Amino acid sequence: MASTVWKGHLAFGLVSLPVKLFSAARSETISFNQLHESDHSRVKQVLFCQAEDKPVARTELVKGYEYEKGKYVVIDEEDVKKAAPASSKTMEILEFVKSDEVDTVYYESSYYMAPDEAGEKPYALLFEALKRSGFVGIAKIAMHNREHIVILRPGNKGILLHTMYYEDEVRKVEEFRTDTTLVKDKELELAMTLISSLTAEFEPAKYKDSYRENLMAMIQAKVQGQEIVEASPAQQLAPVIDIMEALKASLALGKKPVQSVASVANAEQRAASSPESAATKSKRNRKSATGS
Repeated sequence: MASTVWKGHLAFGLVSLPVKLFSAARSETISFNQLHESDHSRVKQVLFCQAEDKPVARTELVKGYEYEKGKYVVIDEEDVKKAAPASSKTMEILEFVKSDEVDTVYYESSYYMAPDEAGEKPYALLFEALKRSGFVGIAKIAMHNREHIVILRPGNKGILLHTMYYEDEVRKVEEFRTDTTLVKDKELELAMTLISSLTAEFEPAKYKDSYRENLMAMIQAKVQGQEIVEASPAQQLAPVIDIMEALKASLALGKKPVQSVASVANAEQRAASSPESAATKSKRNRKSATGS
């Protein structure tokens, strides 16, 4: 069972229900330890007191905020608890907005929001109402020593919560704009055709982190004393001079969308069980036997 990262009440209008949050996703990466080069032993960081110039244990540490250069005020856990707003215990929906009005650049982290004991019915009611209305809820919640603006939206099986960046945290880059007057109708038509040829259903299982897989394969090879084989070099791409010719060449390649292992297996199974496929196979076998 996933660990709970927040527990409290969700309130919308006069309706409230107990809920809990679980992390919905996390990045997977390969981490390395720092070793002493001469004997490959693990090294560790040592904390030093600048004033006494000696190492200190972590149990002797306190939190401090530098309010002036070289001057600190000590903050303990009780002080932090006293500063926690009401949203640390109750997440109140402030308003509902159309889901397509929220730019996804504001999305930060994702969580599953599940009902706690006795909250199943109002939770199911909110979930179904969000699904049918096309709206998402905007709420406030305090966790991890910060108050977040969050989006509540219906997923396939329940309500998802996304913490949001605040307006002043999203970078406004003046150079980030697009001049669509540069696009010609014929070029746009071919680009739309290319998109159509690569259209597929979204299947996250199709995509893998080849960098992580190559790195793990290299580590396993080194553990077993094998020779390290270099990964295939990246294709060298030149700037496109003639967009029309590049689009036409792309369509001529007839490249197909990525397929998942499950999709390929299902397609092969359907082909094998097809009566037409069996008849074609039988006819081919007869031709092979007569030598024609």
